[in-house]
Amino acid sequence: MAWIILLVAGLLEVGWATFLKLSDGLSKPIPSLIAIALMVASLGLLAVALKQLPVSVAYAVWTGIGAVGTALVGIFVLKESSDWPKLVCLSLIAAGIVGLKVVSKT
Repeated sequence: MAWIILLVAGLLEVGWATFLKLSDGLSKPIPSLIAIALMVASLGLLAVALKQLPVSVAYAVWTGIGAVGTALVGIFVLKESSDWPKLVCLSLIAAGIVGLKVVSKT
């Protein structure tokens, strides 16, 4: 269950980062409030997952999901660049996330 909670926390991180971008430097109230609410929820779920998972694994997975997910939103939704070096690096981060799950004993 901790891994599912961690996955949701990571996806919420993608959400808050996206809404932070849409808030235009926190100058737009609605996207700003959504970003803040998603930040709190994401951090709260990370805290719950840390009750069962080691911080060295959980934090790396949480930030990795957030980084890869946010980059993908940037590429596919916000039309940011998607050159091959960027995609290779994102693939390496994703492989690291999967690797940490595979070698984790919890």
